[in-house]
Amino acid sequence: MAKLIELKGISKSYDGEKVIDSMDLYIRDKEFITLLGPSGCGKTTTLRIIGGFETADEGQVFFDGVEISDVPAYKRQVNTVFQKYALFPHLNVYENIAFPLRLKKLDEEEIRTRVTDMLKMVALVGFENKSVSTLSGGQQQRVAIARALVSHPRVLLLDEPLGALDLKLRKDMQNELKSIQQKIGITFVYVTHDQEEALSMSDTVVVIADGEIQQIGTPTDIYNEPKNAFVADFIGESNIIDGVMLEDKKVKIASHVFDCVDGGYDKNEPVDVVIRPEDVDVVKPEDGMLQGQVTAVTFKGVHYEIIVDIKGFKWMIQSTDYVAPDAIIGIYIEPEGIHIMKKSKYSGMFGDYSSFSDEIDQLSDADAAEEF
Repeated sequence: MAKLIELKGISKSYDGEKVIDSMDLYIRDKEFITLLGPSGCGKTTTLRIIGGFETADEGQVFFDGVEISDVPAYKRQVNTVFQKYALFPHLNVYENIAFPLRLKKLDEEEIRTRVTDMLKMVALVGFENKSVSTLSGGQQQRVAIARALVSHPRVLLLDEPLGALDLKLRKDMQNELKSIQQKIGITFVYVTHDQEEALSMSDTVVVIADGEIQQIGTPTDIYNEPKNAFVADFIGESNIIDGVMLEDKKVKIASHVFDCVDGGYDKNEPVDVVIRPEDVDVVKPEDGMLQGQVTAVTFKGVHYEIIVDIKGFKWMIQSTDYVAPDAIIGIYIEPEGIHIMKKSKYSGMFGDYSSFSDEIDQLSDADAAEEF
């Protein structure tokens, strides 16, 4: 896929605080790309710069090879769907979708054809004459998407559009959005802080923190090969432990030497080691590479979430087998379950589940107090 949008050296500050710092990013034609990160990381500002709603302090924006940094939003081949859908309450579904076409003064036959096509696309045939105020949240969102797509933009920008929906409807709409994007074959640029949304919908995920891109990759790459401790922690649950690379494919963690599959590090180089909770096997203490005491167990429906204290570091383990609190267990990890990362400014900030255990204890104490 060819490059469609390119950001070069984009920086943006508000009240002297830099929210985007020298960002370089390109987006390919017909790609579903997600900007993912916590609140305040700069992802929405990036989206608004692409849409023309904000102007960068520094850097350039290119669309199809042509610089558009100073082109106003209404002249860009881009439409936006916000979390608040901004539908017109005095217009019915048909007229809400037709509104952009009427602004362009298209003839009635063209408007009817396009609106009918959009109604079919978003599964709202038969809703043409309904008031948008009587629709469910998911139906309103589909009207907003149809209105954004009816004028045939090259790019659709979506700023946390599922944030106002309940969990089940959000999951349904994730599938619908991906299906719509594949049917119409245009570029979707999606902003969210929800990791599951990003992983389930996207061709490419851009993880942002502190106004800087931390990693760009496919959902599989981002999950399995995180670049630093921030990415590893933000995408799913992770045990992030201090380690030392003794040599290629040999790492020392908590006084035990583990085989791994990574190499290319200096001898005895300090590293961050990522081990996903589902990659840890619970075994008898004598069979374990490491041993520890279980401090908390939570049933999650398909598995148990187990917190185990190993030499003062709280690990999270996900297992289908129940383990009793206070039990002494061993853990076993295959080489493929160990991922090595370079030390970064985020090292030491994530990956220890002490806070998780403390929260469980506090909740238990509160429940006990209520009983009395």
